[in-house]
Amino acid sequence: MVGLVACPPKVGLRSGFECPEKVGLSLANKNNAEIVQRFSIFLTLLVLCGVVRCQLSADFYSRSCPNLLSIVRREVRNALRNEMRMAASLLRLHFHDCFVNGCDGSVLLDGSDGEKFAAPNLNSARGFEVIDAIKTAVENACSDVVSCADILAIAARDSVLLSGGPTWRVLLGRRDGLVGNQTGANILLPSPFESLDSIIAKFAAVGLNITDVVSLSGGHTIGLSRCAFFSNRLSNFSGTGAPDATLDAALIPELQAACPANGDGNNTVPLDNRSRDLFDNHYFVNLANGRGILQSDQILFSSDLANSTTRGIAQLYGSNPTVFFSDFANSMIKMANISPLTGSDGQIRRNCRVVNS
Repeated sequence: MVGLVACPPKVGLRSGFECPEKVGLSLANKNNAEIVQRFSIFLTLLVLCGVVRCQLSADFYSRSCPNLLSIVRREVRNALRNEMRMAASLLRLHFHDCFVNGCDGSVLLDGSDGEKFAAPNLNSARGFEVIDAIKTAVENACSDVVSCADILAIAARDSVLLSGGPTWRVLLGRRDGLVGNQTGANILLPSPFESLDSIIAKFAAVGLNITDVVSLSGGHTIGLSRCAFFSNRLSNFSGTGAPDATLDAALIPELQAACPANGDGNNTVPLDNRSRDLFDNHYFVNLANGRGILQSDQILFSSDLANSTTRGIAQLYGSNPTVFFSDFANSMIKMANISPLTGSDGQIRRNCRVVNS
């Protein structure tokens, strides 16, 4: 499978952003890659129609809110100009929404029992104020029409695209859930400390396969991680008295300096320190060199189970950014269609943080 070229021209926010020469694709090859990727995504959409009975569609708001996509793109672009890290945060919000209760916007709900206060999200999930700004702009253009769940899906796509990554057609028509599920968020979201078999099982539980595990993990090509999520790897890993043996020894002093043993764990480091704000395939190059920051990243390449499951895919993505981009786009389409509320289910929240009164 092939897809978009490694970085679409002139979509990035960074001044002077250009496609790396190492991609080495001719214009003809680029065009062919785009055609094949579009066909691949078309096949994915056909399969998804059987899953969601075609209740979602890319043109769902073409009459009720015709400027929706441009409004969301504008607001996401503004947010990324203020803080490029926000691209990873918005992508992660969409991921954490879909894995709990399906893609229903429930991660946005306030309240002490809300998902945003579950362990995987507390002091970690961010970007809620950006979604608020997008929702306000959308409501000003077409009130009571567009769901917060759909805004999350579009914002995630635009965050990837504006960081230099691929694009895809987002299926729309979701409605918003009425309740959060903090217990579900604590149980269902993959943890940076989990084993590979457990992560694969959590993806399978929502209809995602091993290719989806690897491609979606590639979203860690952008963004930061708190020290609390990986400092256990820096010394006495699993009671061994030494750092994690799968971690590049040359990287350990750098991480220890950023994450001192007596620190509070809230310091952050880039998940990909060579291209922290550029959506590319370097994350997978890192894995091959033992430079995956999170344990849950490195096990895709270095664990025993990886030999028969994820390593080959990770190696392919590390050598072929075109394939990674295509598979990532397809996996995002699949993930965004986990148990959507449609029809008369749920509601269109006027404020993404609270259920309509």
